[in-house]
Amino acid sequence: MTALTLSTAAAPGLRADAIVIGVAKGANGPSVAPGAEAVDKAYDGRLAGVLETLGASGAEGEVTKLPAPSGFKAPVVVAVGLGAEPEKDAGFDAETLRRAAGAAARALAGAKKAAFALPLAEAADAGFVAEGVLLGAYSFDAYKESAKEAKGAKGNGKAPLGEAALLGGKPRDKAYKAALDRAAAVAEELNRARDLVNTPPNDLDPEAFAAVAQAAAKEHGIKVQVLDEKALTKGGYGGILGVGAGSASGPRLVKLSYTSSKAKKSLAFVGKGITYDSGGISLKPAGHNETMKCDMAGAAAVFAAVVAAARLGLEVNVTGWLALAENMPSGSATRPGDVLRMYSGKTVEVLNTDAEGRLVLADALWAASQDKPDAIIDVATLTGAMMLALGSRTYGIMANDDAFRSAVHEAAEESGEPAWPMPMPEHLRKGIDSPTADIANMGERMGGGLVAGLFLREFVGEGITWAHLDIAGPAFNEGGPFGYTPKGGTGTAVRTLVRVAELAAAGELG
Repeated sequence: MTALTLSTAAAPGLRADAIVIGVAKGANGPSVAPGAEAVDKAYDGRLAGVLETLGASGAEGEVTKLPAPSGFKAPVVVAVGLGAEPEKDAGFDAETLRRAAGAAARALAGAKKAAFALPLAEAADAGFVAEGVLLGAYSFDAYKESAKEAKGAKGNGKAPLGEAALLGGKPRDKAYKAALDRAAAVAEELNRARDLVNTPPNDLDPEAFAAVAQAAAKEHGIKVQVLDEKALTKGGYGGILGVGAGSASGPRLVKLSYTSSKAKKSLAFVGKGITYDSGGISLKPAGHNETMKCDMAGAAAVFAAVVAAARLGLEVNVTGWLALAENMPSGSATRPGDVLRMYSGKTVEVLNTDAEGRLVLADALWAASQDKPDAIIDVATLTGAMMLALGSRTYGIMANDDAFRSAVHEAAEESGEPAWPMPMPEHLRKGIDSPTADIANMGERMGGGLVAGLFLREFVGEGITWAHLDIAGPAFNEGGPFGYTPKGGTGTAVRTLVRVAELAAAGELG
């Protein structure tokens, strides 16, 4: 993990591999952003013109490297685009700073130290830059031999940026230090979620995932309970058992409990953890299987958020439920037409075994409801329909309470995670009626993401506020990296959940 420091040093005298500055896109060309005054002065005030000559415009995410001025101890200046200039006295927003810092950190892979002279108008800005650096510097190379060869002559890989010094930061200021500490806790846990999503399914089955959760719980003082096949059978968790029935790797239900002696609110986070999804008997077509290791991204986000809450010492009780199973076809697999008796006692007719996420979530939602938390949020890579509706970078939010849905949406946007509130039209509910069981796991094809939300609502305890996050689109980035987002697992929803927990601790969630 990249080390973070706050520095009051001037850019010219700081020993580093590079100095990072911000460049905005102005009406008349690029303009040097606040924080880089000393660098601009060393270019005799002509840095913007030099950058424009090199083709820089200040567009978001654009990275331009140029030799540092004479007298600088760093050999290179890295100019990163911030996008459009803000209105007078407005300053740059949080996500602009995160993305710029992330793009620069990615571009500096292999460097030992870089100084970031980006705009820091207040302590919070230092946290945004730090978060962007840590998320942007992320790399997953556990399975690359080149990375194990010390990134040396024989290896093709580059180590992540070793250290980032934030110029303009105040090392002795409690607010700046707190902003950096928060950024480190959240980003490190988010990157842990990314690691889990990127881990091949032959190394991350339900049992292995549960073991990771147990180790982290022990490290951070979190109570953990793991239900294996025997305990799930005894408890009547028909949904989780039904999904896992076709796999040689047995399912698990993991409960992580972080408690604070000062807590006045309690939250439950529930994550879909399908460690590999073949579709089961309703097998996925060719071309749709290769990324299905990411189908546990919801559970990874829940796990990371609970650990982050513990590391931050938030004054709220947070319980995480990881519903873990592998969905495989075999002679013992659940068949279309089978009826499962869920943990709640309701029966579900399985019309499509590839609609399995809602089955494991249903059991976990009912289990979470028994603790009677103030609110439940489930997170899942649930439906392709949500991807069709919102694309690959935005997730959908459904809820049984409009005010809570709005609060979660605001928390997501504030955290830098694009999301959109979605409805749950009551006329779609009739489509999941079953002539054989209490309910079916499939309904109308059109609006399938909304139908899934209606199904899950059936398993939330009466009177409990609930929201459902369908992260199918942004959970796994199949394209190229951008901003602080890498190719592969993204860690989507971790920051939203942490922010919701912070608001609950502060009595501001509503």
